[in-house]
Amino acid sequence: MLQLDDLKLDLDGFRLNAAWSVVPGEKLALIGPSGSGKSTLLLAIAGFITPQSGRVVYDGKDLTTLLPSERPVTMLFQDQNLFPHLTLAQNLGLGVSANLRLTQDQHEQVAQALVEVGLAGLGAHRPASLSGGQQSRAALARALLRRRPILLLDEPFSALGPAMKSEMLELVDKVASAAQSTVLMVTHDPRDAVDFADKTVVFADGVALPPVPTRALFAQPTDALRAYLGDRAT
Repeated sequence: MLQLDDLKLDLDGFRLNAAWSVVPGEKLALIGPSGSGKSTLLLAIAGFITPQSGRVVYDGKDLTTLLPSERPVTMLFQDQNLFPHLTLAQNLGLGVSANLRLTQDQHEQVAQALVEVGLAGLGAHRPASLSGGQQSRAALARALLRRRPILLLDEPFSALGPAMKSEMLELVDKVASAAQSTVLMVTHDPRDAVDFADKTVVFADGVALPPVPTRALFAQPTDALRAYLGDRAT
């Protein structure tokens, strides 16, 4: 279980509080206005931001003082972070070995990951030769190769069209469910939350509110969600 134990973040005067937990395998959408702290919370869970107080706990272990590389977390950013001078297979290989000295078994893992995301046979290609959707698939495959139980998605598919974004969320759902990964996904699109997430966290007034079952939340929006959705809440 991932637990945010009275977590308080304070960055240049911006404050955010979170105090809730996520069960293994659960998929959460994080939704709220720009600047409300959604990405900030992911960065704190991943270890890139140190909280003012409180703890990030996973399976009873306090992660708060651990380096990002020491945490059971993989984070997928908006810009995909694929290295243009490396082939697709090499980019994926970084998910299992930082020096790219892969064993035969690890090479096979990379090849299988390409198959799982629909990129079989493209390992020798460089990112610039791929479409936006293919680059998103490659970044997701690399994240999955890290085999961490917590996957954080900071709007990695926001630049894709609606059909491709929906396809990518279906793929994340498939592979995360198979691995029983816990997924936290930042989104500004209510449809993404409804289609993907078991529960939704609404951000309002410096608080990441406790997760609520997504369909029930959107069927009867809280005041905080209604304020964010505006006309879309009616």
